[in-house]
Amino acid sequence: MPPAKKRARAYDPAKIRAAVLAQFGNVREGVRTLTEEQTARPAPLGGWTVRELAAHVTSAVESVSRGLDLPEPAARELALLDWPFATAGRAAGIAEDARELAARSPDLDALYARAGQRVAERLAAAPDGRLLATRAGAMTLADHLVTRTVELVVHTDDLNRAVPGLAIPCDRQALAACTRLLADALAVKAPGASTEVRIPPYAVVQCVQGPRHTRGTPPNVVETDPLTWIRLATGRTEWRTALDEAKVSASGERADLSALLPLMG
Repeated sequence: MPPAKKRARAYDPAKIRAAVLAQFGNVREGVRTLTEEQTARPAPLGGWTVRELAAHVTSAVESVSRGLDLPEPAARELALLDWPFATAGRAAGIAEDARELAARSPDLDALYARAGQRVAERLAAAPDGRLLATRAGAMTLADHLVTRTVELVVHTDDLNRAVPGLAIPCDRQALAACTRLLADALAVKAPGASTEVRIPPYAVVQCVQGPRHTRGTPPNVVETDPLTWIRLATGRTEWRTALDEAKVSASGERADLSALLPLMG
């Protein structure tokens, strides 16, 4: 795991809380429209079904309420910018949990209702600095909620790609937080200032060792849209594919990010 020497940007805790609840609500509304045939479709996650993916989204949010139900850890173990690199190696266990949850939850809307109620109730009384245990390590509630925007936005896109015609909207604050966290993770993984990565309208970061840019147009520039960036950072899209489809523009000898992606497995 690369050390998170870069200082994490500030996120407004109230806006992040609202974004998590709003995006979870958006996913619930989309999932409740799915037919049994649609939930049996394969999801773009290697062996998952749409039903399993939909169930997993509730588990991703329930991690907040589960953590708040447990005793508070003695010390913080994980900084926000460490989180993207702490997710590797857990895919098999997460998939098994999703299959079990989907199997015992025939009514997905009821599952979403319970999860939404629990997280809203527990967040109402929980301070932002409260530590909670997560799969990756103890972190503050405020930081963990930022990571939930990544889970929700990424899996919203997974669901939309899996089911033709499904168009679950993305809360703007959730999309912004997800984009920014993954952009900052790139700067942690490849520290430097020779390449500027632009993801308008949400993020601009400098990364990659080399001659430092000081003024004018940077010699190495990568630009893409938020959704393409999120797919690249999480391994949903390959760098070469995004270039070939003109979803990414890259200029300069240090603008090839293929060796750095994905950031999350």
